[in-house]
Amino acid sequence: MYKVTVDTSSGFCWGVIRTIDIAEHELQNKGNLYSLGDIIHNPNETERLGEKGLHAISVDELKDMKGARVLIRAHGEPSSTYQIARENNIEIIDATCPVVTKVQERIRKFYDAGYQIVIFGKKEHAEVIGLVGQTNGEAVVIRSMDDIDKIDLSRKTVLFSQTTMDKPEFHRLKDVLQKKIDELIVASMEDEAVDFLAKDTICGQVSGRDKKLKQFAADNDVIVFVAGKKSSNGKVLFNICKDTNPRTYFVENESEIDFSWFDGAETIGVTGATSTPQWLMEKVKSYIEHETIEV
Repeated sequence: MYKVTVDTSSGFCWGVIRTIDIAEHELQNKGNLYSLGDIIHNPNETERLGEKGLHAISVDELKDMKGARVLIRAHGEPSSTYQIARENNIEIIDATCPVVTKVQERIRKFYDAGYQIVIFGKKEHAEVIGLVGQTNGEAVVIRSMDDIDKIDLSRKTVLFSQTTMDKPEFHRLKDVLQKKIDELIVASMEDEAVDFLAKDTICGQVSGRDKKLKQFAADNDVIVFVAGKKSSNGKVLFNICKDTNPRTYFVENESEIDFSWFDGAETIGVTGATSTPQWLMEKVKSYIEHETIEV
């Protein structure tokens, strides 16, 4: 029988815990509630809350609603969403992660001061849509070094990040941008430096998991990484595990487990993303242990 261990450092970050708590409080006290998009990128947790009366809707559906109660999830929303709610007499239950709210406020401040806003992130991610919305849609979103040409290097610029992106990659982008700006100044023989700032807005709890996650991956023969396929944070943390331990496998739930993964293994570690509920990782652990006994 394998020794199966759940990573005690994995699971919901405090921002997600806060959002889930708000949703459950509202459902318990006032009944059915709408969520603008899936409350988190984990289908198992979304289904659990759906059974309690939480129903996901799109922004287009929001435009046609009147007098409803709508939860803003941890990812946050652009200012236009709140405007629609005001016009349609919709009660907003704002569960935006305070870390995301702070990033939105900082972006708005620099945008109002005339800075070109650059966001390191995924353009279609809900959080990034909310961040771009603080700039009337004018922010430049970059995913990698290949996107740097989108930036007007002659303008005063500030670089921000989606809160769940890779910290080392953010700092590589920062260094490359600074170098390109310096080269531009030299080439144009201008004396005045271009104002360039980089604000590391990656969540400390997310980035702080790297070291513990690498150790957990190294301490086990096989890693089962549990997360929703839509989870941005899940993809980042999975790759960290995979780099440390090649015998790392991604699943959304226990039904996707292949027991051939465990051939020759003695220890199996179960871990997950900041959007992975603890109950689901425990369920995966129990499934592996039970099926092993049955075999």
